[in-house]
Amino acid sequence: MAVMNTENIPKIVVVGGGAGGLELVTRLGEKLGRRKKAEVVLIDRNTSHLWKPLLHEIAVGAMDDGIDAVSYRGHAINHHFHFRLGNVIGIDREAKQVVLAPMRDEDGVQFLPETRINYDYLVMALGSICNDFNTEGVKEHCIFLDNPSQARRFRSKMINCFLRIQRLPEQFHEVKIAIVGAGATGVELSAELHHAVKEIHNYGFSAVTNSQLKVTLIEAGPRILGALPERISRTAHRELESLGVTLKLNTVITRASAEGLETKDGEAIPADLIVWAAGIKIPDFMRDIGGLETNRINQLVVNPFLQTTRDPDIFAIGDCAEFTGTDGKKAPPRAQAAHQMATTCYKNLLAVLHKKPLHNYVYRDHGSLISLSEYSTVGNLMGNLSSGSFFVEGRLARIAYISLYRMHQIAIHGTLRTGLVMLSSGLNRWLRPSLKMH
Repeated sequence: MAVMNTENIPKIVVVGGGAGGLELVTRLGEKLGRRKKAEVVLIDRNTSHLWKPLLHEIAVGAMDDGIDAVSYRGHAINHHFHFRLGNVIGIDREAKQVVLAPMRDEDGVQFLPETRINYDYLVMALGSICNDFNTEGVKEHCIFLDNPSQARRFRSKMINCFLRIQRLPEQFHEVKIAIVGAGATGVELSAELHHAVKEIHNYGFSAVTNSQLKVTLIEAGPRILGALPERISRTAHRELESLGVTLKLNTVITRASAEGLETKDGEAIPADLIVWAAGIKIPDFMRDIGGLETNRINQLVVNPFLQTTRDPDIFAIGDCAEFTGTDGKKAPPRAQAAHQMATTCYKNLLAVLHKKPLHNYVYRDHGSLISLSEYSTVGNLMGNLSSGSFFVEGRLARIAYISLYRMHQIAIHGTLRTGLVMLSSGLNRWLRPSLKMH
Protein backbone atom coordinates (compact mmCIF):
# COMPACT_ATOMS: atom_id res chain seq x y z
CA MET A 1 0.00 0.00 0.00
CA ALA A 2 1.49 3.33 -1.05
CA VAL A 3 0.78 6.61 0.72
CA MET A 4 0.26 9.13 -2.05
CA ASN A 5 1.10 12.79 -2.11
CA THR A 6 -2.29 14.35 -2.88
CA GLU A 7 -1.00 17.90 -3.18
CA ASN A 8 0.93 19.13 -6.19
CA ILE A 9 3.93 20.10 -4.09
CA PRO A 10 7.31 18.38 -3.53
CA LYS A 11 7.42 15.73 -0.83
CA ILE A 12 10.53 15.54 1.36
CA VAL A 13 10.85 12.43 3.53
CA VAL A 14 13.41 12.23 6.35
CA VAL A 15 14.13 8.81 7.86
CA GLY A 16 15.42 9.01 11.44
CA GLY A 17 14.59 11.51 14.17
CA GLY A 18 17.97 11.75 15.86
CA ALA A 19 19.88 14.99 16.40
CA GLY A 20 20.38 15.77 12.71
CA GLY A 21 17.09 14.38 11.43
CA LEU A 22 14.88 16.20 13.94
CA GLU A 23 16.71 19.50 13.46
CA LEU A 24 16.31 19.13 9.68
CA VAL A 25 12.57 18.37 9.64
CA THR A 26 11.94 21.17 12.15
CA ARG A 27 13.59 23.73 9.87
CA LEU A 28 11.98 22.31 6.73
CA GLY A 29 8.57 22.32 8.40
CA GLU A 30 8.92 25.93 9.50
CA LYS A 31 10.24 27.08 6.12
CA LEU A 32 8.26 24.94 3.67
CA GLY A 33 5.55 23.04 5.52
CA ARG A 34 4.06 26.13 7.17
CA ARG A 35 3.67 27.84 3.77
CA LYS A 36 2.52 24.67 1.95
CA LYS A 37 5.59 24.90 -0.30
CA ALA A 38 6.45 21.24 0.39
CA GLU A 39 5.12 18.28 2.33
CA VAL A 40 7.66 17.27 4.99
CA VAL A 41 7.48 13.81 6.58
CA LEU A 42 9.56 12.29 9.38
CA ILE A 43 9.70 8.49 9.74
CA ASP A 44 11.05 6.89 12.91
CA ARG A 45 10.58 3.56 14.68
CA ASN A 46 10.22 5.33 18.05
CA THR A 47 7.56 7.79 19.17
CA SER A 48 9.92 10.25 20.88
CA HIS A 49 13.39 11.80 20.60
CA LEU A 50 16.22 11.85 23.12
CA TRP A 51 19.61 13.45 22.53
CA LYS A 52 21.89 10.42 22.20
CA PRO A 53 24.88 11.82 24.18
CA LEU A 54 22.62 11.81 27.27
CA LEU A 55 21.82 8.08 27.20
CA HIS A 56 24.36 7.34 29.94
CA GLU A 57 22.40 9.68 32.25
CA ILE A 58 19.16 7.88 31.40
CA ALA A 59 20.92 4.57 32.14
CA VAL A 60 21.79 5.47 35.73
CA GLY A 61 18.61 7.43 36.42
CA ALA A 62 20.21 10.88 36.53
CA MET A 63 17.83 12.01 33.79
CA ASP A 64 14.13 11.17 33.42
CA ASP A 65 13.43 10.32 29.79
CA GLY A 66 9.70 10.66 30.46
CA ILE A 67 10.26 14.38 31.04
CA ASP A 68 13.11 15.19 28.66
CA ALA A 69 11.96 13.21 25.63
CA VAL A 70 10.41 15.12 22.70
CA SER A 71 7.20 13.61 21.29
CA TYR A 72 7.50 13.37 17.51
CA ARG A 73 3.75 13.75 17.00
CA GLY A 74 3.47 16.80 19.22
CA HIS A 75 6.59 18.35 17.69
CA ALA A 76 5.25 17.69 14.18
CA ILE A 77 2.03 19.56 14.94
CA ASN A 78 3.95 22.53 16.34
CA HIS A 79 6.39 22.71 13.41
CA HIS A 80 4.24 21.86 10.39
CA PHE A 81 5.54 18.46 9.34
CA HIS A 82 4.01 14.96 9.44
CA PHE A 83 5.21 12.01 11.52
CA ARG A 84 4.95 8.35 10.54
CA LEU A 85 5.82 5.55 12.95
CA GLY A 86 7.56 2.69 11.22
CA ASN A 87 10.67 0.63 10.44
CA VAL A 88 12.22 1.32 7.06
CA ILE A 89 13.29 -1.91 5.35
CA GLY A 90 13.95 -0.77 1.81
CA ILE A 91 14.05 1.95 -0.83
CA ASP A 92 12.42 1.56 -4.25
CA ARG A 93 14.37 4.15 -6.22
CA GLU A 94 12.53 3.52 -9.48
CA ALA A 95 9.12 4.18 -7.89
CA LYS A 96 10.64 6.75 -5.50
CA GLN A 97 9.16 5.07 -2.45
CA VAL A 98 10.38 4.18 1.04
CA VAL A 99 9.28 0.72 2.17
CA LEU A 100 8.09 0.28 5.78
CA ALA A 101 7.87 -3.13 7.45
CA PRO A 102 4.50 -4.50 8.58
CA MET A 103 3.66 -3.42 12.12
CA ARG A 104 2.82 -5.95 14.82
CA ASP A 105 1.53 -5.65 18.36
CA GLU A 106 3.14 -7.11 21.50
CA ASP A 107 1.55 -10.50 20.76
CA GLY A 108 3.03 -10.59 17.27
CA VAL A 109 -0.27 -9.93 15.54
CA GLN A 110 0.05 -7.78 12.42
CA PHE A 111 -2.15 -4.70 12.55
CA LEU A 112 -0.66 -2.78 9.61
CA PRO A 113 0.61 -4.29 6.34
CA GLU A 114 3.79 -3.30 4.54
CA THR A 115 3.52 0.38 3.62
CA ARG A 116 5.16 2.47 0.91
CA ILE A 117 5.72 6.21 1.33
CA ASN A 118 6.24 8.27 -1.82
CA TYR A 119 9.00 10.87 -1.91
CA ASP A 120 10.46 13.43 -4.27
CA TYR A 121 13.54 13.92 -2.09
CA LEU A 122 14.70 11.50 0.60
CA VAL A 123 17.08 12.12 3.49
CA MET A 124 18.51 9.15 5.39
CA ALA A 125 19.39 10.18 8.95
CA LEU A 126 19.17 6.84 10.72
CA GLY A 127 22.06 7.18 13.13
CA SER A 128 24.16 4.24 14.28
CA ILE A 129 24.09 1.22 16.57
CA CYS A 130 26.84 -0.50 18.54
CA ASN A 131 29.14 -2.82 16.61
CA ASP A 132 29.72 -6.17 18.33
CA PHE A 133 32.29 -7.21 15.67
CA ASN A 134 30.61 -10.67 15.72
CA THR A 135 32.15 -11.36 19.12
CA GLU A 136 30.78 -14.57 20.64
CA GLY A 137 28.06 -14.10 23.23
CA VAL A 138 27.85 -10.31 23.01
CA LYS A 139 24.31 -10.14 21.58
CA GLU A 140 23.02 -12.49 24.26
CA HIS A 141 24.78 -11.15 27.34
CA CYS A 142 25.61 -7.46 26.80
CA ILE A 143 23.60 -4.26 26.87
CA PHE A 144 24.12 -1.94 23.89
CA LEU A 145 23.75 1.61 25.16
CA ASP A 146 22.57 3.05 21.84
CA ASN A 147 18.87 3.73 22.41
CA PRO A 148 16.52 4.68 25.29
CA SER A 149 15.06 1.18 25.73
CA GLN A 150 18.54 -0.25 26.28
CA ALA A 151 19.31 2.56 28.75
CA ARG A 152 16.13 1.72 30.68
CA ARG A 153 17.04 -1.97 30.62
CA PHE A 154 20.44 -1.17 32.13
CA ARG A 155 18.85 0.96 34.86
CA SER A 156 16.45 -1.81 35.83
CA LYS A 157 19.22 -4.40 36.07
CA MET A 158 21.48 -2.01 37.99
CA ILE A 159 18.79 -1.27 40.59
CA ASN A 160 18.14 -5.00 41.00
CA CYS A 161 21.85 -5.54 41.68
CA PHE A 162 21.83 -2.83 44.36
CA LEU A 163 18.64 -4.29 45.83
CA ARG A 164 20.38 -7.65 46.33
CA ILE A 165 23.08 -5.98 48.39
CA GLN A 166 20.51 -4.09 50.44
CA ARG A 167 18.29 -7.10 51.15
CA LEU A 168 20.87 -9.91 51.23
CA PRO A 169 24.14 -8.32 52.42
CA GLU A 170 25.48 -11.61 53.78
CA GLN A 171 25.20 -13.19 50.30
CA PHE A 172 25.94 -10.29 47.93
CA HIS A 173 28.80 -7.92 48.68
CA GLU A 174 29.44 -5.96 45.49
CA VAL A 175 28.17 -5.06 42.03
CA LYS A 176 30.59 -5.76 39.18
CA ILE A 177 29.95 -3.75 36.02
CA ALA A 178 32.16 -4.19 32.94
CA ILE A 179 32.10 -1.61 30.15
CA VAL A 180 33.73 -2.55 26.84
CA GLY A 181 34.88 0.46 24.87
CA ALA A 182 36.50 3.55 26.38
CA GLY A 183 35.08 6.14 24.04
CA ALA A 184 32.87 8.96 25.28
CA THR A 185 29.97 6.66 26.22
CA GLY A 186 32.10 4.24 28.23
CA VAL A 187 34.05 6.95 30.04
CA GLU A 188 31.00 9.06 30.91
CA LEU A 189 29.00 6.05 32.08
CA SER A 190 31.87 4.94 34.36
CA ALA A 191 31.85 8.29 36.17
CA GLU A 192 28.06 8.60 36.24
CA LEU A 193 27.75 5.21 37.95
CA HIS A 194 29.80 6.38 40.92
CA HIS A 195 27.69 9.50 41.22
CA ALA A 196 24.52 7.38 41.15
CA VAL A 197 25.75 5.22 44.04
CA LYS A 198 26.40 8.35 46.10
CA GLU A 199 22.84 9.53 45.47
CA ILE A 200 21.18 6.16 45.97
CA HIS A 201 21.64 6.36 49.76
CA ASN A 202 18.72 8.80 49.81
CA TYR A 203 16.38 6.13 48.45
CA GLY A 204 16.60 3.39 51.05
CA PHE A 205 19.83 1.76 49.84
CA SER A 206 21.84 2.48 52.97
CA ALA A 207 23.87 -0.72 52.66
CA VAL A 208 25.24 0.24 49.21
CA THR A 209 28.49 2.21 49.15
CA ASN A 210 30.89 3.31 46.41
CA SER A 211 33.41 0.74 47.63
CA GLN A 212 30.95 -2.00 46.65
CA LEU A 213 30.70 -0.73 43.07
CA LYS A 214 33.38 -2.37 40.94
CA VAL A 215 33.52 -0.76 37.49
CA THR A 216 35.97 -2.12 34.92
CA LEU A 217 36.49 -0.09 31.74
CA ILE A 218 38.03 -2.14 28.94
CA GLU A 219 39.69 -0.70 25.85
CA ALA A 220 41.39 -2.54 22.96
CA GLY A 221 43.59 0.48 22.20
CA PRO A 222 46.53 1.93 24.15
CA ARG A 223 44.50 4.71 25.84
CA ILE A 224 40.97 5.78 26.63
CA LEU A 225 39.25 8.35 24.40
CA GLY A 226 41.57 7.40 21.57
CA ALA A 227 39.86 9.71 19.07
CA LEU A 228 40.44 12.78 21.25
CA PRO A 229 43.64 14.71 22.07
CA GLU A 230 46.01 12.89 24.41
CA ARG A 231 45.80 15.55 27.12
CA ILE A 232 42.04 14.97 27.46
CA SER A 233 42.67 11.23 27.61
CA ARG A 234 45.29 11.58 30.35
CA THR A 235 43.10 13.85 32.48
CA ALA A 236 40.05 11.60 32.16
CA HIS A 237 42.20 8.54 32.91
CA ARG A 238 43.46 10.15 36.11
CA GLU A 239 39.95 11.18 37.21
CA LEU A 240 38.50 7.71 36.63
CA GLU A 241 41.29 6.05 38.58
CA SER A 242 40.67 8.43 41.49
CA LEU A 243 37.04 7.26 41.52
CA GLY A 244 38.12 3.65 41.73
CA VAL A 245 37.42 2.62 38.12
CA THR A 246 39.67 -0.23 36.96
CA LEU A 247 41.09 0.55 33.50
CA LYS A 248 42.25 -2.28 31.25
CA LEU A 249 44.00 -1.02 28.10
CA ASN A 250 45.27 -3.04 25.14
CA THR A 251 42.66 -5.64 26.08
CA VAL A 252 40.70 -7.43 23.36
CA ILE A 253 37.48 -9.22 24.32
CA THR A 254 36.88 -12.55 22.57
CA ARG A 255 33.78 -13.85 24.37
CA ALA A 256 30.94 -12.73 26.62
CA SER A 257 28.92 -14.99 28.90
CA ALA A 258 26.50 -14.81 31.82
CA GLU A 259 29.51 -14.83 34.16
CA GLY A 260 31.47 -12.06 32.45
CA LEU A 261 34.07 -11.57 29.73
CA GLU A 262 37.05 -13.43 28.36
CA THR A 263 40.05 -11.67 26.82
CA LYS A 264 42.37 -12.62 23.99
CA ASP A 265 45.05 -13.32 26.60
CA GLY A 266 42.81 -15.78 28.43
CA GLU A 267 41.90 -13.51 31.35
CA ALA A 268 38.43 -13.83 32.84
CA ILE A 269 36.69 -10.58 33.87
CA PRO A 270 33.68 -11.38 36.08
CA ALA A 271 30.67 -9.09 35.72
CA ASP A 272 27.07 -8.85 36.88
CA LEU A 273 26.33 -6.32 34.13
CA ILE A 274 28.12 -5.84 30.82
CA VAL A 275 27.79 -2.77 28.59
CA TRP A 276 29.15 -3.03 25.04
CA ALA A 277 30.17 0.39 23.69
CA ALA A 278 33.04 -0.58 21.37
CA GLY A 279 32.56 0.96 17.95
CA ILE A 280 29.57 1.70 15.76
CA LYS A 281 27.91 0.44 12.62
CA ILE A 282 24.73 1.16 10.68
CA PRO A 283 21.93 -1.47 10.85
CA ASP A 284 22.54 -4.38 8.47
CA PHE A 285 19.41 -3.72 6.37
CA MET A 286 21.20 -0.59 5.10
CA ARG A 287 23.86 -2.61 3.30
CA ASP A 288 23.48 -1.69 -0.41
CA ILE A 289 19.92 -0.51 0.27
CA GLY A 290 18.20 0.49 -2.96
CA GLY A 291 21.42 -0.24 -4.83
CA LEU A 292 23.13 2.75 -3.18
CA GLU A 293 26.85 2.75 -2.44
CA THR A 294 27.68 1.74 1.16
CA ASN A 295 30.92 1.06 3.04
CA ARG A 296 31.98 -1.81 5.32
CA ILE A 297 29.90 -0.55 8.27
CA ASN A 298 26.87 0.11 6.02
CA GLN A 299 27.21 3.91 5.88
CA LEU A 300 25.86 5.57 2.73
CA VAL A 301 28.69 7.17 0.75
CA VAL A 302 27.89 10.80 -0.06
CA ASN A 303 29.34 13.48 -2.33
CA PRO A 304 30.41 17.01 -1.21
CA PHE A 305 26.73 18.10 -1.22
CA LEU A 306 25.66 15.17 1.03
CA GLN A 307 23.85 13.49 -1.87
CA THR A 308 24.33 9.73 -2.19
CA THR A 309 26.78 8.92 -4.96
CA ARG A 310 24.27 7.01 -7.09
CA ASP A 311 21.13 9.09 -6.64
CA PRO A 312 21.10 12.91 -6.32
CA ASP A 313 17.54 12.86 -4.94
CA ILE A 314 18.65 10.87 -1.88
CA PHE A 315 20.73 12.61 0.80
CA ALA A 316 22.36 11.15 3.91
CA ILE A 317 23.40 12.94 7.11
CA GLY A 318 24.73 12.06 10.55
CA ASP A 319 26.25 8.74 11.57
CA CYS A 320 24.77 6.87 8.59
CA ALA A 321 26.68 9.04 6.08
CA GLU A 322 30.29 8.53 5.04
CA PHE A 323 31.61 11.95 4.08
CA THR A 324 35.24 12.46 3.07
CA GLY A 325 36.59 16.01 2.96
CA THR A 326 39.05 17.46 0.48
CA ASP A 327 41.79 16.77 3.02
CA GLY A 328 40.96 13.06 2.96
CA LYS A 329 39.55 13.06 6.49
CA LYS A 330 36.14 11.61 7.24
CA ALA A 331 33.50 13.42 9.28
CA PRO A 332 33.30 11.64 12.66
CA PRO A 333 30.08 10.09 14.02
CA ARG A 334 29.44 12.88 16.52
CA ALA A 335 26.52 15.15 17.37
CA GLN A 336 28.28 18.27 16.11
CA ALA A 337 28.82 16.63 12.69
CA ALA A 338 25.12 15.67 12.51
CA HIS A 339 24.12 19.23 13.41
CA GLN A 340 26.39 20.72 10.72
CA MET A 341 25.20 18.20 8.13
CA ALA A 342 21.57 19.03 8.91
CA THR A 343 22.28 22.70 8.24
CA THR A 344 24.01 22.00 4.90
CA CYS A 345 21.33 19.51 3.84
CA TYR A 346 18.62 22.05 4.65
CA LYS A 347 20.33 24.66 2.45
CA ASN A 348 20.81 22.16 -0.37
CA LEU A 349 17.19 20.98 -0.34
CA LEU A 350 16.10 24.61 -0.67
CA ALA A 351 18.67 25.11 -3.42
CA VAL A 352 17.38 22.07 -5.33
CA LEU A 353 13.78 23.27 -5.05
CA HIS A 354 14.74 26.73 -6.30
CA LYS A 355 17.20 25.40 -8.92
CA LYS A 356 20.17 27.18 -7.35
CA PRO A 357 23.78 26.00 -6.88
CA LEU A 358 24.35 23.52 -4.06
CA HIS A 359 26.55 24.15 -1.02
CA ASN A 360 29.60 22.03 -0.17
CA TYR A 361 29.58 20.46 3.27
CA VAL A 362 32.65 21.27 5.37
CA TYR A 363 33.11 19.60 8.75
CA ARG A 364 34.32 22.04 11.40
CA ASP A 365 35.69 20.59 14.61
CA HIS A 366 34.62 22.86 17.45
CA GLY A 367 36.31 20.71 20.05
CA SER A 368 35.37 17.81 22.30
CA LEU A 369 33.99 17.70 25.83
CA ILE A 370 33.71 14.73 28.18
CA SER A 371 31.51 14.86 31.27
CA LEU A 372 32.68 12.91 34.33
CA SER A 373 29.40 13.51 36.14
CA GLU A 374 29.70 15.92 39.08
CA TYR A 375 33.39 15.15 39.48
CA SER A 376 34.81 16.98 36.48
CA THR A 377 34.38 17.91 32.83
CA VAL A 378 37.35 17.99 30.46
CA GLY A 379 37.85 18.84 26.81
CA ASN A 380 39.18 21.20 24.21
CA LEU A 381 37.40 24.05 22.48
CA MET A 382 37.66 25.65 19.03
CA GLY A 383 39.55 22.68 17.64
CA ASN A 384 39.35 23.77 14.00
CA LEU A 385 40.37 27.41 14.30
CA SER A 386 43.65 28.61 12.89
CA SER A 387 44.82 29.60 16.36
CA GLY A 388 44.44 25.99 17.48
CA SER A 389 42.53 24.59 20.42
CA PHE A 390 42.78 25.14 24.13
CA PHE A 391 42.26 22.73 26.98
CA VAL A 392 39.42 23.34 29.44
CA GLU A 393 38.55 21.63 32.68
CA GLY A 394 36.21 22.10 35.63
CA ARG A 395 33.39 24.64 35.79
CA LEU A 396 34.11 26.32 32.43
CA ALA A 397 34.16 22.94 30.70
CA ARG A 398 30.93 21.92 32.45
CA ILE A 399 29.17 25.07 31.27
CA ALA A 400 30.39 24.44 27.72
CA TYR A 401 29.22 20.81 27.90
CA ILE A 402 25.71 21.79 29.03
CA SER A 403 25.57 24.47 26.33
CA LEU A 404 25.91 21.78 23.63
CA TYR A 405 22.57 20.31 24.70
CA ARG A 406 21.03 23.77 24.93
CA MET A 407 22.15 24.50 21.36
CA HIS A 408 20.40 21.34 20.20
CA GLN A 409 17.26 22.34 22.08
CA ILE A 410 17.34 25.80 20.50
CA ALA A 411 17.66 24.17 17.06
CA ILE A 412 14.44 22.19 17.56
CA HIS A 413 12.44 24.43 19.94
CA GLY A 414 13.68 27.98 19.33
CA THR A 415 15.17 30.32 21.92
CA LEU A 416 11.99 31.23 23.82
CA ARG A 417 10.70 27.69 24.16
CA THR A 418 14.17 26.45 25.18
CA GLY A 419 14.22 29.09 27.91
CA LEU A 420 10.90 27.75 29.19
CA VAL A 421 12.22 24.18 29.01
CA MET A 422 15.27 25.24 31.05
CA LEU A 423 12.99 26.86 33.64
CA SER A 424 10.89 23.70 33.82
CA SER A 425 14.03 21.56 34.19
CA GLY A 426 15.22 23.75 37.04
CA LEU A 427 11.90 23.36 38.84
CA ASN A 428 11.93 19.61 38.28
CA ARG A 429 15.40 19.31 39.82
CA TRP A 430 13.98 20.96 42.94
CA LEU A 431 10.62 19.16 42.99
CA ARG A 432 11.52 15.67 41.73
CA PRO A 433 13.94 13.01 43.01
CA SER A 434 17.53 13.37 41.78
CA LEU A 435 17.48 9.75 40.58
CA LYS A 436 14.78 7.96 38.61
CA MET A 437 14.35 4.62 40.39
CA HIS A 438 11.74 2.96 38.19
